[in-house]
Amino acid sequence: MPLNVLVLHYKNCLVTYLCLRSLMVVKHASRDRSIFIEKLLVLLRDGRKLLGLLRSFDQFANVVLEGACERVIVGDLYCDIPLGLYVIRGENVVIIGELDLEKEELPSRMNPVSEDEIKRAQKAEREATDLKGSMRKRMEFLDFD
Repeated sequence: MPLNVLVLHYKNCLVTYLCLRSLMVVKHASRDRSIFIEKLLVLLRDGRKLLGLLRSFDQFANVVLEGACERVIVGDLYCDIPLGLYVIRGENVVIIGELDLEKEELPSRMNPVSEDEIKRAQKAEREATDLKGSMRKRMEFLDFD
C-alpha cells in the first residue's frame, strides 16, 4: 500500500500533498471500515525521527501515529523511545516516508541500546561538537577554509 508524499517549502510556506493509492478494507463487527496500514517515518524540523502506524492525516500534513516511537541514532547506536498515540502538527513535518514492513529497518551494524545509554551517547556527541566548534572559533584568525 504505497503512500505518496510530496513536501515542499515554497516562499516560507509548507505545501504538502498526501495521496494514498489504496486503503485496506477490513470487515469488523459486520460493518466495513477503511483503516490505514502504513508504517511511516516522519522527519521533524527539529531533527527528530518518529515512527508509527498512520491513523489519520489532513491537507495540512497533520498526522496521527499509533504506536509511535522516537528513533534516536548516535553513531552505531540506536534506541526507539515509545511515545504511544502521537499527533504531529503539519508545520513541524519536513518529510514523511513509508517504511517497508518486509524489509529490515536498520543496517546490521546498528546496535540497540537502552534510553539511558543513548542519552549518554547524545550528551557525549553534543560535547564533542561543541568542543570542535569552539576550537574552530579559536583558529578563525588563521582563515582556514
